[in-house]
Amino acid sequence: MTVFSSRAVFRDRREAGRQLGARVADWGADDPVVIGLPRGGVPVAYEVAQALGAPLDILVVRKIGAPGQPELALGAVGEGGIRLYNHDIVAALGISAHQLELLTDEVSAEVVARTSLLRGPLPPLELAGRAVVLVDDGIATGATVRAAMAVLRRREVSELLLATPVTAPEALRILGPLADDLVCLGAPALFQAVGQYYQDFDQTSDEEVRRLLSASSDGNSE
Repeated sequence: MTVFSSRAVFRDRREAGRQLGARVADWGADDPVVIGLPRGGVPVAYEVAQALGAPLDILVVRKIGAPGQPELALGAVGEGGIRLYNHDIVAALGISAHQLELLTDEVSAEVVARTSLLRGPLPPLELAGRAVVLVDDGIATGATVRAAMAVLRRREVSELLLATPVTAPEALRILGPLADDLVCLGAPALFQAVGQYYQDFDQTSDEEVRRLLSASSDGNSE
């Protein structure tokens, strides 16, 4: 696990990605794949992929929120039909198997729709047996990233590096042991929100995600 400073401020996601890519380049994995978490993680991941000369893909993950407590995760759904459950929470809330199935089906439909919208005609990259760099633009609670890491493990990646420009220290403590390695440019003690570490934190559009994926697939540099 490598954290380079206690505080970092970036002009925008692309600059953060360039700084992150320079650090991740020292990882030394053979033939890596870079995975960006849509939408904000994709511009960062694009720059990391450029630095590594690696292909770029996305991973759409959705949390299965508990009824009436959407922030509490019953589990998660990843593209490709992967379903993961927090069985202790499901049992504690008394969620029936039928209710869980209905909630999961609803989230699964969202994952399919989002994946189709963002990736378009591009096929997903094969990840089994490959080293993967998972990138987000910042990590607050770590819930989505943790779900994404679990999905990638299920897809049998050979190595998993988590890379992010900035993260909350608590999320770093939780996620660090789940990765084979971790690179973070900053973990400020007074972390409040990811956006406070970017001068420009405008929302990443669906179109930008598609454009960056297409540019990476074509071997172009923007």
